[in-house]
Amino acid sequence: MKLDDIKKLQQKKYRQALNHYVIEGEHLVLELQKAAAHKPELNASELYVTGEYEQWASPFKTHQVSERQMSQLADTRTPQGILAVVPMPNSESVLAPEPGEKAVYLHEVQDPGNLGTILRTLAWFGGFRCLLSPGSVDPYNPKVVRASMGAIFHVPIETEVPLAGLNSRYKSIACLDLNGDRLTAESFQQHDCYLFGNEARGVPAEALDQLGATPYTIVGKGEIESLNLASAVNMCAYELARSL
Repeated sequence: MKLDDIKKLQQKKYRQALNHYVIEGEHLVLELQKAAAHKPELNASELYVTGEYEQWASPFKTHQVSERQMSQLADTRTPQGILAVVPMPNSESVLAPEPGEKAVYLHEVQDPGNLGTILRTLAWFGGFRCLLSPGSVDPYNPKVVRASMGAIFHVPIETEVPLAGLNSRYKSIACLDLNGDRLTAESFQQHDCYLFGNEARGVPAEALDQLGATPYTIVGKGEIESLNLASAVNMCAYELARSL
């Protein structure tokens, strides 16, 4: 890929047009190499390094660039000197659900840090896939990728999944609500899909009614009205992981 095209991958429209995205830094490259060992499609990734990393051991085709070129390619202000251009997964490369797998559906999540943190949590516990509604932040946004700390390679992700079609795919859906049953209720473990809303607006009430989503609540004793989205997903994932 031409260097000018790599620079364009910081924008979603070019990631979609060129079907690739960029990762930066040693940790993410190591996670990519680890994932490529069992995901053959990732072996088409290409590595770009400055002289400091010219001896980096990698299964990928490697290109050496100047520090000036690296600063133009990277999204971070002070790049480490190593990045990779990674092919976007297609529908065929997203693994089919495994027995006992739980789905976490995010409706119009907007904050890249939230999504990256959620992916990191789901990868830590395992046994989850992430479904993103239309209008959600792009999971291959550089800020999401960095916040995921490599989880982007280890969690099955589906984008543009319509909210209205969830009940045709999943028999039992749960959501969070201040008036729901406690998260520790035994029934919380028994759903197939767990629905979380936009950071500010949540999920439209009429949509929840149509889906027949069962409400649960994270009981707190503080004075604030709500939890951060990533924190709420983290707590739910921890509770669910106890039964996986």
